[in-house]
Amino acid sequence: MPLQLKPTLRAGLEAAQRPLIGSWVCSGSPVMAEIMAGSGLDLVLIDMEHAPNGLESVLAQLHALSGYPVTPIVRLSSDDPVTIKQVLDLGVSNILVPMVSTAQQAQEIAASTKYPPAGRRGIGNALARSGRWNRVQDYLSEAASYISVYVQIETAEGVENAATIAAVEGIDGLFAGPSDLSASMGLLGQQTHPQVVEAVKSTFTAAREAGKTAGVNAFDPQAAHDYLAAGADWVLVGADVTLVARGSEQLAADYIPRPAH
Repeated sequence: MPLQLKPTLRAGLEAAQRPLIGSWVCSGSPVMAEIMAGSGLDLVLIDMEHAPNGLESVLAQLHALSGYPVTPIVRLSSDDPVTIKQVLDLGVSNILVPMVSTAQQAQEIAASTKYPPAGRRGIGNALARSGRWNRVQDYLSEAASYISVYVQIETAEGVENAATIAAVEGIDGLFAGPSDLSASMGLLGQQTHPQVVEAVKSTFTAAREAGKTAGVNAFDPQAAHDYLAAGADWVLVGADVTLVARGSEQLAADYIPRPAH
């Protein structure tokens, strides 16, 4: 019997009766990935941009996530077409591409995820986990249905072009990154500045008007709830490394006496 792959994030968002909630895995650890996968969260995003991850460690984390009812996403390090091809061949169904600021860039990304003649993705299905070594029936002809593609809007230029980016065929949605966006707007470190928040919400509008979905990164609880109320379809609300960092700091504060001044 042919193998079946898990539904994509696109399919999950279409079927969802509420916004989906997820977290980053930035440690590069399959153990941490599995801990996050069993938490009850909807989504787990493995980061290749700011985390110590290569293809082998991403694959190990995919294996760790595979036994859980959680949707895995991978943020790539860049829009490099070779990297896109390699990550898709690992069997990643949902990719997030950072620093997308123009529709032309989005078009190039979409082309890198599609087999010819629609795109330019290299064909290695018999050799790769993507179609489970030819065990997924009709993977080549139906590959687009097994992949969802999201682009990260995190520059002022990207916000300005959000509508045309969202309209690109093959792009399933926008994901706002307030951290880099705040820096691009001259508000470095001020992710919850009203101007940054307004810019993020404008990407939600652009996505909706194009019939696409919108997500955002929001570790601040108040900001996360505000974005959910504004119509975000998915929100990433934490990361393995920050949970450990803050939790270990609290342990130290609770149990280690501080010298009197």
